[in-house]
Order: sequence, then C-alpha cells, then structure tokens
Amino acid sequence: MSATKKFGTFAGVFTPSILTILGVIMYMRLGWVVGNSGLFGTIAIIFIAHVIAVTTGLSVSSVATDKKIGAGGIYYVLSRSMGIPIGGSIGIAIFVGTAFSISLYLIGFSESFNEYFDLGMTINDFRITASFALLSLTILALISTSVALKAQFFILAAIILSILSIFLGTTEFAPESVNLIPSENSVPLEVVFAIFFPAVTGFTAGIAMSGDLKDSKKSIPMGTLMAIGVGLLVYLSLAIFLAFTVDPELLKTDYNILMKIALFAPAVVAGIWGATLSSAIGGILGGPRILQAMSQDLVTPKIFGKGKGINNEPVNALLLVFVIAEIGILIGELDVIARLVSMFYLTAYGFINICYFLESWANPDFQPSFKIKRWIGLLGFIACFAVMFKLDTTAMLGSLAVIGALYFGLQRKEVKLQSNDVWRSVWENIVNKGLKKIDAQIDEHSNWNPNIILFSGQSDHQHYLLELCKTVSGRTGMVTNFKLIVDKKDDKPLKRTEQVVVNEDFKELGIFGRQLKVSNIYDGITNIASTFGFSGVEPNTIMMGWPKGLENSKEYSKMTQTLLHLDYNLLYLDFDLKNKFGNYDTVDLWWRETDSKNAEMMLNIARFIIASPRWDNPHIRVLFVNNNNVEVSVIEHKISELVDDLRVNVVIKIINNAVEQRAFYDIIKEESATTDLTLVGIPNFQIEKQAEFVLKTNHLFEAIGSTLLVKAANNFNVLDLDFVNSEDFQSEIA
Repeated sequence: MSATKKFGTFAGVFTPSILTILGVIMYMRLGWVVGNSGLFGTIAIIFIAHVIAVTTGLSVSSVATDKKIGAGGIYYVLSRSMGIPIGGSIGIAIFVGTAFSISLYLIGFSESFNEYFDLGMTINDFRITASFALLSLTILALISTSVALKAQFFILAAIILSILSIFLGTTEFAPESVNLIPSENSVPLEVVFAIFFPAVTGFTAGIAMSGDLKDSKKSIPMGTLMAIGVGLLVYLSLAIFLAFTVDPELLKTDYNILMKIALFAPAVVAGIWGATLSSAIGGILGGPRILQAMSQDLVTPKIFGKGKGINNEPVNALLLVFVIAEIGILIGELDVIARLVSMFYLTAYGFINICYFLESWANPDFQPSFKIKRWIGLLGFIACFAVMFKLDTTAMLGSLAVIGALYFGLQRKEVKLQSNDVWRSVWENIVNKGLKKIDAQIDEHSNWNPNIILFSGQSDHQHYLLELCKTVSGRTGMVTNFKLIVDKKDDKPLKRTEQVVVNEDFKELGIFGRQLKVSNIYDGITNIASTFGFSGVEPNTIMMGWPKGLENSKEYSKMTQTLLHLDYNLLYLDFDLKNKFGNYDTVDLWWRETDSKNAEMMLNIARFIIASPRWDNPHIRVLFVNNNNVEVSVIEHKISELVDDLRVNVVIKIINNAVEQRAFYDIIKEESATTDLTLVGIPNFQIEKQAEFVLKTNHLFEAIGSTLLVKAANNFNVLDLDFVNSEDFQSEIA
C-alpha cells in the first residue's frame, strides 16, 4: 500500500492561493480601476483591500500554529475555536459561495475563450463553453488531486509569462501627464473598490487544502502570507506601470488594454484563461473538502463525509459542488448571487479575525508558535464589517440573516464537539475582570443586588419557593440552592462533579444547584453561610422555609445567632399549601416604627416583584400601624416620599391603633387574610425569646396566606419611621 500523498507549502498553499489572487480582476479590471481612481486612489484601494487580506492571513496563520488544523480550512479553524454553530454556519456559507464562484470564473473564461475563437457571444454559448470546462475540471479533480495541483504549475507559469509580457510591452499609449487623483467624470471610489475587492479574496484557497498538507502549521502561515505579499507587489507594480504607460481615458474604456500593450498578446490570453481556470480548480478542490469536514462533524449529511481512495478524496462532496456550480452556469445572470458570495467571504474573514482576537485575549491555553499582536485581529474584524457596510448594506444584512438562520439551526440541532470552544474562555475572562472591578469598588450603600443562598429542602411545593426566590432576586441577582444530605459518619464528601445539581426547575429559573453531605443540618447551613462565595459576589441573603416545630431547638437558635452575627439578610417563607400564591395579584408590606431597615428591604423586594412577569403588575399596599395618634396625613406624606425614592407604585394605608392598642399580629390577621403574599419584618429580639416569637408567628400564619418574613442586614439604609421623635415630625406639628 502506498503512502498518503501530502503536499508542501508551495504546491499545497502558495500556488492555489496566488492563482486565485492573480485572476480576472487583474487582467480585465485593474486598468479600469487605475483610470477611474488615479494612481493615489488605486494605491489606497489596494492598501485598504490588503488590510483585510493581511490581518485575516495573519490571524488564521496564528490560530493554525496553535491548534491541530484538520481538513476543512476556515470551517475547521472556526468550529474548533468558536464552536460548531458559528463554524458550521460560516462553513456552509463559504461552501456555497465557493461553489457559485466556480460558475463566475468559468463564465468569465467562456467569454474570453469564445471571443478569441469566434465561437459565439450569446448567453447560451457561454453556458455551453462553461459547462464543458466545468465537466473537464471535475473529471481532472476526480482522476487525481495531485494531477490537478500539478496542472496549476503550468497555469502559474503562463501567468508569470503574461505579466512579463505586459511589463516589456509597448509605451505608445503613454499619457501626457500621470493621473494621480480621480477625474470629475470618474466612477465613485466605493464602486471601484467593490469591483476590485474580489482580487484579494483568494488567499484562503490554500487554507482549504489544510487536510492534505504535510505540515499545516508551517505551510499555512508561510504559504498564505507569501501569496498575499506577492499579490500585493504585483498589483502595486502593475498599477504604477499602467498609470505611467497608458492614457487614463483609454484605461476607463478598454478592458482588453493589457493585450494591446503586451509584448506578446497570446501570453496575456493564456494568462486570462489560466487565471480563470486555476481559480475554478481552487474552488473544485477546496469546496468539497469544506463540505466533507462539516459532514464528518454531522453539520451536514453524513453521505458527503465519505471519501474514496487512500487520500480519502471527497467524491460525494465534489459531485454536489459540480451540481451547484452547474446551476450557477445555467442561471447565467449571477449579479445578486455574486454580491452575496462576496459578503459571505467578508463575513468569514471578519469571524476569523475576531476568533483570533478572542483566543489570544481569553484563552489561557492559546500558545501559537506564530505570534502577532492581538489588536491585528480586532482591526481586521472592524475593517471587514466596515467595508461590508460601505459596499452594500442590503447584501450585508442578507448574508448576516442567512448566516444567523444557519447559526440558530445548528444550535437547535445541538451538534457538539469533544473539545471546548473559545466562548467558555471568553466568559471566564469577562467574569474574572468583572469580579475584580466589583471587588475594587465596594459601596455599602449601593442598591441591593441579591445574591441568595437558598435552602429549599425536598417537598412537593419546592418549586414555589424556588420561584419566589428567583422573583425576589430580581433580573440580575443570583440564587444558589443547596440540598443538604445528612450523613452522620460523613466519611467522604461528594466529588466536585457530584455536587452540581441540574434539573428542569433550576434551568428554567436560572438557579444554580448544589448538594453537600453534612453531619448536621444546622451546622451545614452555618458552614455554608460562613464560607460560600468568592470576592466580588459574596452572598448577602439567606432564604429558607419557616421553621415550624423548631421553636425550642437549641441548634436552630445557635444557627440563627450565627446568621445574624454574619450580618446576612434573612428571608423565611411560610407557604400556604392550600392557596399557594393565590392569583399572584396582591402584596402587603407591613411596617412599624422599629422596622426602619426592614422597610427599605421590603420596598426593594416589591420593586423586583413588580418587574416579574409571573406577578403581572400586582396591587401593592404599604400598611403602617399608627400606635401614637400621629396625624395620618403626616405619616402618609413621609411614607410617600420614601416610596417615591424607590420608584415603586403602592397604596398607603394607615391603621390608627392609639386607642385600641390591638396586637400587631391581630391587625395583620384582619387586614391580610386574603392577600396573596404578605411581607412582615422580623423585629430585633433577644435570642432567648426566639421560641416565643416563633410560636406567635405560627399562630399568625394559620390565619393568613403565604408570608415572607424579612430581616434586613446592617448595610440597608435606615428609613425614618419614628414619627413621634423625628425632627421632621416636630416641624410638621409646630
């Protein structure tokens, strides 16, 4: 059995790339570009186009020397860096664009070929010639990739001879003065740029052969950058030569001027044919390998992933390329398709550049042997989309819409690779920098952003506690639910991977789930409250169910003391098993003179409840028990000011209790008997009176619906609710 045939830098990367770069644009349009834009304008156009080519070439070369580059070229690079959805969507777009570009090259060839041999110049004549050329090139590729690549050497030789013939040609068309800037009747520069830009899009032809290279990490950087560099020198040299050799008006009107000034015109004809046919060969060789790689990753049907022979030639994929290219030839008019194809290439180049930028910025494992500055990738990304926007906004939006649809389709298909993509590193880097920023700017009086440790336990109504906790945490707050597994022996803790809990409730609500072994529930809660969290996002709130039946528990009392000492916000939910949260419509906030910090926390919770789609604009009341016969209007005015500051719309109700002096809980039973959710502050009490408080609260819960008890930490502001002793009150009644 013979060894698999692999190609080196020159045959596998440089030659297919340079043959696509030195193509029809150089022969048929470069003179027109110089005539319309002047020498300085042309140099600017060439330079801007090569900013994209050079940055993309550098970016892909750097990524190629970090990862093992397999078959598929651009698709392989993007899918292994940014994940299958992006890599696959761009890969499909590049594949289709490559297949249709073959049609364009062959139609251009047929126009020149038919004119030279006087075979007919109708669209049907072009279709026949182009179809015959496509069939011939496809058969050549089927016979042997090696033969097709060797044929490129003869084409490269023809192009070199044609360029020499042009430089050695006549100067009888020389202008009286060199046209340095565009004249008044010239085509706008952006239109000229749009026509010239396809000249620099051929450098990825060699990258598509990545799976057939002896040493892709060496060949891709060297071959790609050599092709771009040689192409830049040729275009600049020819532009300067034409500016000094040919009258600008003649350059504008005669597309065949290169044949007229050449020392040997047939050499230029051979160069044109060689350029178009070599570009088509590049597409015929590269396109199927992109499709084959995608099919092997299950992005596209598996049938196109199968190859034949010792080199695993992508025969099935080649046949699909043939069909698409033939459809393009039969359509004939490919203006719209050509615009989209150009946009697809620019989009791919943009993503290659941002891929490199993200890899170098976020991935700690990114260690390419070919190193470049990180900003080069960002510059290339910006340049690509700036050019797309300037050239054709409609085509840009169209290409992005197609690629977006492919991306979401692949996401839903959930095709995944074994290797990690760069997005994990990006998020880790963002989180790392964000935590450092937060940690450096701690403001004890900033708005409350809940980071809740939740102990929901296992019960039939656990979902409701999870739901309310997520509501209370707001849009940006975090909730981590802990399941505590009692293990008296506690011989071995759970492995880190076993501690992570994922279920449908957690995924739906965006709650993190953890489980731990503990020897004692209360000690477990205390230990978690003392140690869980990390700099920047330390937990600030503990939430759990109300402890019925634990009023005499010394362990529970000790745990409560510790949580108060640690200065957590405490939330206890007594859930009404019968009515649950009712219609999610009414919320009562109960305030008293000693509830200054609890009151502010309740208003924050109310604001989050209002923002919750589940509660859908509930009716919220603030109820204040007036035990000191203070003027109702004074209290209402003061509470209104406090409520307005927190931008929460509520109804204020003052309950006069100076004469009757009814118990606070009795008033709550009367007013909130049918309320869907009632918030009550936990007063400051000596820990030895905890049992008494729990028992009284248990009786309250028997008379009202679901209730959330609130105990605010010290970082909450003090709301002045002591109307009897406050200075504001004294001034009001003076």
